[in-house]
Amino acid sequence: MKIVFAGTPEFSLSVLTALINAGHDIVGVYCQPDRPKGRGRILSACAVKEQALKHKLPVFQPESLKDNDAQKTLFALNADVMVVVAYGQLLPKLVLDTPKYGCLNIHASLLPRWRGAAPIQRAILAGDKTTGVSIMQMDEGLDTGNILLEKTCDITDIDNAQTLHDKLSTLGAKAIIEVLENLDNLPSTKQNEEDVTYAKKLKKDEAWIDWSQSADKINRQIRAFNPYPIAQSNATSDKFESKVLRILSASIVKENYHEKPGEVIQPPTKGTCYIATADAILSLEKVQLSGKKIANIKDFSNAYQLHKLGL
Repeated sequence: MKIVFAGTPEFSLSVLTALINAGHDIVGVYCQPDRPKGRGRILSACAVKEQALKHKLPVFQPESLKDNDAQKTLFALNADVMVVVAYGQLLPKLVLDTPKYGCLNIHASLLPRWRGAAPIQRAILAGDKTTGVSIMQMDEGLDTGNILLEKTCDITDIDNAQTLHDKLSTLGAKAIIEVLENLDNLPSTKQNEEDVTYAKKLKKDEAWIDWSQSADKINRQIRAFNPYPIAQSNATSDKFESKVLRILSASIVKENYHEKPGEVIQPPTKGTCYIATADAILSLEKVQLSGKKIANIKDFSNAYQLHKLGL
């Protein structure tokens, strides 16, 4: 098929690679304009653009597909279908109607649950045990189109946003190839509006840990916000009064304790760090003190003796 691909971040990369490997004729790759990154604010290309250029595919980076010239360029590509995954723009109706088979979106949830910007993180935060990918015929709404295919994926107790991201990206790549091979025969199923939930964009202030919450809820917060924006807490130690401690991973320990939430519990094993919560102990595993590198808890405990964590 003649395909226009639209995607920008790492999540899109496996899908583009799968389309290339399947032998489809990719007549154009759309991604967001290059953006400044890092401390030096150097203008950088996204992963999708780099992959497209590697395979000598034509790349288009309009600021908006609402622009008349951008729409004319897209129309001239004469594509059979447009595959969209984490592109970063809402597509106007004219664009949605341009390809023969319209525009297909790969969304990282089982729609209509978790429509919106952060479905992976919201699923972990909510304690969902299952998620997946949905291949959707796009319309003008936000993730509201009819479903052509869904694939499920378990969320394990050790999954964080990055590991789940990687699993769903691979699953989405396989699913879109299956859809394209059976496009004329797939049923189109309307979403049940009664089951809709929204995955709002992450905010940095959500990353602050409230130690009076349950250990399970805090642990889900830690997993959901790794690798961004990283769960964090103010910490006091024998070597400093108060610094931000970022927590990248932890586990729940079921033991008796008398300390208040946020207080450090004397652990039974050297090189561990136990923190009291509302109902159980959280054993920190990987942390990062402000201004320092990421460290496993054994190395961190050898350098610092924590006294208390809190807002």
